[in-house]
Amino acid sequence: MKIILALLAATTLTGPVLAQGRPAPFTIEATGKGFYRLDDAVRSIGDGDAVIRIASGTYRDCAVQEGGRIAYRAIEPGKAVFDGTTCEGKAALVLRGRDAVVDGLVFQNMRVPDGNGAGIRLEKGPLLVRNAVFRNSEEGILTADDPASAITIDRSSFSGLGRCDRGLSCAHSVYVNAYGSLTVTRSRFERGQGGHYLKSRARRIAVSDSSFDDTRGHTSNYMIDLSTGATGTIAGNTFVQGADKENHSAFITVAPEGRDAPSAGLAVVGNKASLAPGITWPTVFVADWSHEPLTLSANQLGKGIKPFETR
Repeated sequence: MKIILALLAATTLTGPVLAQGRPAPFTIEATGKGFYRLDDAVRSIGDGDAVIRIASGTYRDCAVQEGGRIAYRAIEPGKAVFDGTTCEGKAALVLRGRDAVVDGLVFQNMRVPDGNGAGIRLEKGPLLVRNAVFRNSEEGILTADDPASAITIDRSSFSGLGRCDRGLSCAHSVYVNAYGSLTVTRSRFERGQGGHYLKSRARRIAVSDSSFDDTRGHTSNYMIDLSTGATGTIAGNTFVQGADKENHSAFITVAPEGRDAPSAGLAVVGNKASLAPGITWPTVFVADWSHEPLTLSANQLGKGIKPFETR
């Protein structure tokens, strides 16, 4: 027994260091079965439905969800941290099941050779993210295309994300490709390190009660980039543009890369936007390439910010 305990003490395990008798950190809520690796817990679910409860700790671990409906839930929000380990050279969580919920987790220091290291890589299916933190990585959330599905982000923060270097395509704090809809509520974006804060090709968009603070950004671009157009609302948000910009020509862009989705009726209402102290350049709050009728009203814009421009 002493030999076994000595071997256990000398072995590095994926996940937090385990004290003698400590339970496994990943637990299937319905059964109480514990796992020492997150991917083993995910594989045990198969195409079923389950909640995985994640104990507090710092994990150099990752998982790929191939099927099923899985909720990844921190027992203590903000204290289950996934640090620097990716699966398939993509992300800490690679999701291609029927549904996923990510609740209370922290993702940090994700980097991969192609420059798109993310906390979450969503390849299909709907996703709900809430009470999550994404920081100091190449990307927070990156998706593939799934026009039939929806993404919701609530009460989450994105800081120190994005990049435009090494001759690679830029990465962004959040980059949603051709999804059916994207909803962002009560979330914070700050300290971008390149690319856009929120880049979306979803056909419908709803961004509300969120903040975009670029005062400590580095070579950042737009706050919200609706790359190929979108309908929906951008309402009740606060924007501050910082001084270290790769592109300071606009806060929000509509269809700068093409008019794949209709934008008629997109409403940008009740937002506040300003320039950080000391900035004197002119800029535009909404720059529009769609040439469709948009609604802008009740936005409070600081000095030097033109409300709208057609490009």
